[in-house]
Amino acid sequence: MTPPVPATSPAFAASGHEPLALYGPGFAADPHGHYRRLRDQGPLARVRIAPDVDAFLVVDYQAAVDLLRDTDTFTKDPRAWQAGIAADSPVLPVLGHRPTALFTDGAVHARYRDAINDTLALIEPHLLRAEVTAVARRLITGFAATGSCDLIAEYARRLPLHVFTAAFGVASGATERLVRGIAGMMDSTGDAAAAYDDLVGVVAALVAERRSRPRRDLTTYLLQHPAGLDDDEAVRQITLIMSTGHDPTTNLIGNALLRMLGDPGYGGALHGGATTAREAIDDVLWRDPPLANMGAHYPRHDTEFHGVALRAGQLVLVSFAAANTQSPPSSSDRAVRSGDGAHLAWSTGPHRCPAKQPALLMAMTAIEELTSQLCDLELAVDPGELVWRPGPFHRAPAHLPVRFTPLDMLPEAGGLGAPEAVDHVPARVGGTPNG
Repeated sequence: MTPPVPATSPAFAASGHEPLALYGPGFAADPHGHYRRLRDQGPLARVRIAPDVDAFLVVDYQAAVDLLRDTDTFTKDPRAWQAGIAADSPVLPVLGHRPTALFTDGAVHARYRDAINDTLALIEPHLLRAEVTAVARRLITGFAATGSCDLIAEYARRLPLHVFTAAFGVASGATERLVRGIAGMMDSTGDAAAAYDDLVGVVAALVAERRSRPRRDLTTYLLQHPAGLDDDEAVRQITLIMSTGHDPTTNLIGNALLRMLGDPGYGGALHGGATTAREAIDDVLWRDPPLANMGAHYPRHDTEFHGVALRAGQLVLVSFAAANTQSPPSSSDRAVRSGDGAHLAWSTGPHRCPAKQPALLMAMTAIEELTSQLCDLELAVDPGELVWRPGPFHRAPAHLPVRFTPLDMLPEAGGLGAPEAVDHVPARVGGTPNG
C-alpha cells in the first residue's frame, strides 16, 4: 500500500506555490478574490483547509468534470490520506471515513446509494410542497408582527430542520441538537468533532428506537430496505442525508434571498416581481453554491492530472464555485457562466447529489411563501456589513437581518396541516418505492 501523503508533503512544495488558506474571515469575506488568485496556478491550486492540512483544489471547469467522473484514477475512500491527519483536525468530521455512500466506491457505494435513492424517492413532491408551505407560514407568523427578523436564524435554518425531522421521525426535543451538530461540523472549527458526535448520538437513538418500534417514516423505511443496512450503516446514511440536506438547503435559501435583497444588479426586482425565486436560486447555484468546495477525491496511485503530479492518497477537492465562475476577464459578474450551460453545484458523476429535486422544491417554496407574505422585505444593514460563516466547504451568511411592514396576522394556510400530520411513506414501506 502506498504510504499516506502528509499535509506538508514535498509533493505540495513541488508546486512552487504557498498554500492559500480557505478558512478564516479573510476567505469567508472574499472567496472569489481567492479563486482568482488560485486560477493563476493553473487547473489545480495549492490550498490549506485547516492548520497543517493542505490539499489541491480543482478550480478549472473541465478538470472538475474529469475528476468527478474518473473512477479509475480516483477513489472516494479517504483512509490512506486520513492516516497522516491529526485525529482532532477540524476537517475530519466532514472528510473522515465513515461507511456511507460519500466515502465508498463500486458495489459498496451502489448498495448505500440505492438505499438513499429509494428512501428519498418516497418524498412526494406535492406533499413536500404542502408541508414546506405550512411550516413557512408558521415560522413567518412567529415574527410577522415584529417588523424585523434574522432570516437565517428564524427562517432559512429552521424550515429545512422541521421538514427533515418530520420526515425521519426525530423527536421534537432533539431538533436543536441536530441543527447545532450539522452547523458545527460544517463550520470546521475546534468544536467540529464534538458537534458531529452529538449529531450521531441523536440519530443513533432514533435508529435504536425504530428498530424496536417501527413507524411510518423515512427512518423505518431505510431500516427495512432490501440493502439490509446494519444499525451503524443506517445511522451513517441518515446522518449523511441530514448533513448534506439541511445545511446546504439552508444556505441555498439564505444565499438566494440575499441575492434578491442585496444585489444592486436586481434593481428592486423583488418588489417589482421581475425576478422569480427560481432565477435567484439559479444565479446562486452558479456563483455562490451552498457547498462551494467539496467533492474530495484521492488518487489510487501516483499520477499526473491536467499537468499536475499527484501522489497516491493525496487530497484533491473540487471548487464548484471556482469552476462555475471560470470566465474571461471581460465577462461581467452577472454573465459569468462556464462549460456548456451546466453548473456543478449538484456535482456530477456517480456521486452527484441525489436530493436535487427535493432541495430545489423546498428552497423555491420557502422563498415564494416568504416574499408573497412580506412583500416589502429589505435588508436592515448594508450588504458589506454581513458576516459570512467560516470554514472551507460552504458559502453562507451567518445572519440576514431584514425589516418589513409588520403584519398582525397572515392569511389562513388553506387547511394545511402540521408537518407531523403528513404521511411521508404511503403503503410502500418494506417494498421498493417504485415497485
